[in-house]
Amino acid sequence: MSTAPSASGAEVIDHEFGFSRADFDRVRALIYKHAGISLHEGKHAMVYSRLSRRLRDTGHKSFSAYLQWLESSTGAQSTQEWQEFVNCLTTNLTSFFREEHHFHALIDDLKPLAGKPVRIWCCAASTGEEPYSIAMTCSEALGANAQVQISASDIDTNVLNTAKRGVYNADARGLDQTRLRNFFMRGTGDNSGKIRVKPELQRWIDFRSLNLMDAQWSLGDPFHIVFCRNVMIYFDAPTQRKVLERIHKVMRPHGLLFVGHSENFTESKDLFRLRGKTIYERV
Repeated sequence: MSTAPSASGAEVIDHEFGFSRADFDRVRALIYKHAGISLHEGKHAMVYSRLSRRLRDTGHKSFSAYLQWLESSTGAQSTQEWQEFVNCLTTNLTSFFREEHHFHALIDDLKPLAGKPVRIWCCAASTGEEPYSIAMTCSEALGANAQVQISASDIDTNVLNTAKRGVYNADARGLDQTRLRNFFMRGTGDNSGKIRVKPELQRWIDFRSLNLMDAQWSLGDPFHIVFCRNVMIYFDAPTQRKVLERIHKVMRPHGLLFVGHSENFTESKDLFRLRGKTIYERV
């Protein structure tokens, strides 16, 4: 993808649609305002590739025209397009039992809660592998009849639809034969090579769309455990602090926060203290 200066001096990507540096900065400002996501320098090609689909679908010939329409449109169409805009710019890299040490620790943390109602929030559910991994771990630690409620949220409605279906390739990374047998049904015929999460596991999980920048979170009773892994890396420091404060408010005293391997919140010791490898305890 080549670039060249425009007559005004702005950098323009020489491609199907006009995409200036000013357009890129405008996208950065809009996704930050709407979702708290900080797009770093060097994401020009990613933004162009993902958002150009929306230009084709909406019939716009340049990013400038699309962004002007996005900001000025109203009503249901506007709400839907803002969701599509966010969906395009979010990243959904996941797998079953990713960062496996968390699930070993989770088993130990769940055992003292045996016989009690357990509430867990997975706040970046993506296509579902993480909340289903949490549910499988709960079943293994507490039994299939445990009182478990898992709220699984994501800002991206497209990946949530995949998560709700609970259908994956049979060779999905992170699943061993025992878990495939215990928690999944194998497809036959046209569905050969696919697996579906068993209903008895799905019943523990409530999938919902949620923007961490929303003013209010309607999540019910406080959580014992929150998984917020590889989410904060997309936020700047002030936004991280704001989200951490709000997570703190929806957790039970001494509740546990599981975060990504590259995330560190030791500067928020008034909210959480480090309890284990990328596991924090609510103060």
